[in-house]
This record gives sequence, C-alpha cells and structure tokens, in this order.
Amino acid sequence: MKALVRAAFIITALPLVILFRLLAMVCQRDAIWQSVMQFLSLLPGKIGCYQRVAFSRLTMNVCAPDVVIGFGTLFSHCDTDINSGVYIGPQCNIGTSYIGTNTLLGSGVHILSGKHQHSFSDPNVPIKDQIGVFEKIAIGENCWIGNGAIIMAAVGSNSIIAAGSVVVHDVPDNVIVGGNPAKIIRRLDVAKQV
Repeated sequence: MKALVRAAFIITALPLVILFRLLAMVCQRDAIWQSVMQFLSLLPGKIGCYQRVAFSRLTMNVCAPDVVIGFGTLFSHCDTDINSGVYIGPQCNIGTSYIGTNTLLGSGVHILSGKHQHSFSDPNVPIKDQIGVFEKIAIGENCWIGNGAIIMAAVGSNSIIAAGSVVVHDVPDNVIVGGNPAKIIRRLDVAKQV
C-alpha cells in the first residue's frame, strides 16, 4: 500500500519537477530548488511529508523512498544524499550533505555546508561580498543528532550528538559528543548494543 501511495505522490510531484527543470535552465539551480522546497516545507502532516520526499527523490542526488522529512524543514542545496531509513525532524535546515542509512535528526537540527561558507579575510570588503566555500558534510549511518544541534563537520557512524551541541570538528565513529564546541563525552561499545 505504501508503495502505491509513494507512486501517486511521485505523479503529483511531476508538474513541480518539470517547472523546476525549466526554470533551472535560465536561473540559478539551487535558488529555484530552494524555493520549491520552501513551498513544500509548509505542507502539513503525512501529505506534506510524502510530497517533500517525492519531489526530493526526483531532484536530489539521492533520496530513498522511505525517508521522512518533517514540516518546516528547509534545504539549501540539491547536492544532498539522504539514504534509507533517515528521519529528519521538523524545522531543520539542511545544507549540502550526505546523511547515512537509519540516521535520525531531531527538531531544529542545522547541517551547515561546512565551516567556510563565508569568508572574512579581507577587512576592506564587506563579508557578504567575500566568497566562501561550500563543503559536503557527511553524517554516518545509525546516528542520532539531538534537537537544535549545529553540524559543521563530519559525524562518524553509530554516533550520538547531544541536543544543542555545536560540531566544529570531525566526530569519530561510535561516540557520544556534546557541548559547544562538541567534545567526546564517552565511547560506545557497539558490540554490546546488539
């Protein structure tokens, strides 16, 4: 039954996908994509979730059919990979990223496109006019990222990021981190979790 529902939403997403592809030929691709995703972010409930996933499946690098994308979640780049079993809570802000299988993002999580999106090296040039660099942030498999966390670096598989943490350095596999900046609180014994 879910497969039929997903297929129906793929069909309903086709007009938006066609419009997106046409506009992307004459306008900046990510800007058009952001606009469509902002519109879709306002659709409530299961209908909104299915519609966001359907459009994402047809326009992102990777978006598995069983992904959940919560109400009010915004994406800034279509260069994003969301793998199977991923849950993205409401009101998240997702930059260019890779999100591994079975990873959970709580409400209000921000995955920025790296630490160097904005440059401020030349004091004679306004920050808004200085060119930054977007980095694709990788979140491993089977991770839990708590509410309100800000992620600016890679997160290893089987790791937990405490709510409200700010991740500025890569996080290894199998750890719990927390704080600002996030530091390792303890290591997880993956063998005992089975």
